Amino acid sequence: MNTFVTGRRLARELGEWRSNAPAYRSLAERIRVLLMDGRLSSGAKLPAERELSQALDLSRTTVAAAYSKLREDGFLDSVRGSGSTLRLPGRERGEHSLHPGIALDFTKATTPAYPGLQSAYATALSALPCYLSHDGFDMVGLPDLREAIAQSFSDRGLPTSADQIMVTVGAQHALNLVAKTLYSPGERILVEQPTYPHALDTFTSLGARILAFPVRQETGWDLQQALLQIRRAAPSMAYLMPDFHNPTGLSMSVADREYLAAAADREGTVLVVDETTALLDINRGPLPPMASFSPNIITLGSLGKIAWGGLRLGWIRSSREMQARLLRNRPAVDLGTPLMEQLAALALMNDLPSMAASRSLDLRRGRDTLVQLLREYMPQWQVDVPEGGLSLWINTETMSSSALALTARAQGLGLVPGPRFGIDGAFERHLRLPFCYSNEQLRDGVQILSSLSGQVGSEPPRMPLQAVI
Repeated sequence: MNTFVTGRRLARELGEWRSNAPAYRSLAERIRVLLMDGRLSSGAKLPAERELSQALDLSRTTVAAAYSKLREDGFLDSVRGSGSTLRLPGRERGEHSLHPGIALDFTKATTPAYPGLQSAYATALSALPCYLSHDGFDMVGLPDLREAIAQSFSDRGLPTSADQIMVTVGAQHALNLVAKTLYSPGERILVEQPTYPHALDTFTSLGARILAFPVRQETGWDLQQALLQIRRAAPSMAYLMPDFHNPTGLSMSVADREYLAAAADREGTVLVVDETTALLDINRGPLPPMASFSPNIITLGSLGKIAWGGLRLGWIRSSREMQARLLRNRPAVDLGTPLMEQLAALALMNDLPSMAASRSLDLRRGRDTLVQLLREYMPQWQVDVPEGGLSLWINTETMSSSALALTARAQGLGLVPGPRFGIDGAFERHLRLPFCYSNEQLRDGVQILSSLSGQVGSEPPRMPLQAVI
């Protein structure tokens, strides 16, 4: 099903889109940037020309010319009576069937499947007949799996019981359920800046007013700004990723975890902690889970990053009272987690230490390879080496990451520009580069970046890039 983008939503996504170029060209190029970095999806239907002209306070002629330019450049299909649909053209040669249009897809920071995954599914399949008398609608999770997840928290120094765990269809589903439970219309939600893009998507879909506090590679989390926002705006929840933060790779210190947890408790803001990257340690060592410092913290987890993205299995850890609230709201979101995935996850949870050790070795190889390649081919870029996670957060100095993403796609390299991770167009001079790919893929990607470095300027794209077609 195609997504319909309203005029008001598109106006909000566009932000400051005007430039020195003619208005219709600036508008067309900004829409193209939003499509390229994922803020608008291929297949989405744009608002009618009249609706968008009213939302932007533009003449309909200008909007019509912008749409015409997008069609001319191959980014828009229009059918009389059916509206205008965005499309993402790209290279056909060498493309992967699951990632059409690009030969090297660096838009996702995701790991290859854990070598023991096939065995876990085989174990799950052999166990499945014992559950076929079950009605299949599992709203909280299999007892054995919840116990295994609870034990993983206890092993990290956070005593947890199975009734504090709800099993979900991945961490994104968990975040959606938590947000719909905590948020009421008109309230505010506090996030890190930069942050995980799909968290912003979730909060925006609720109509929430989003506040931000900085996370800087030099100094970490700006907790004074976070506390100021909490006191002034009283957000209902704050979303953060304190372990191998996406995209910076930073980890919050123990003292900062304790400080922020206490501040949120005093002001009545619920901290929602995303731990999907928490086990992706390369050389940091263990730190106490954020929830160690407050019983009111909600923790989200998943096997997607450490086992395989195709295993849609996550969880929510919270107080028993919060679990009851989540359970009351869950039927409006979905009707339970598939049993087959739960059985496979149970086998994997029993192998968690080996899985984490295997992933750490592979990530160290990828990180060190990418850092060395960038120092060789892109010495002008500042490279901060994270202690874990899946990617580097690169300061591109004077280079526009949006322009780079557009130009790189013509060479078969998919990138996510910095503004996808920020609010209101921030981080135009930043780029997330994942290192969870083979050495050959990393070298090919960096060589493409090096070849393009002299072609990309400091401004987001204004003029058409015909090579993208």
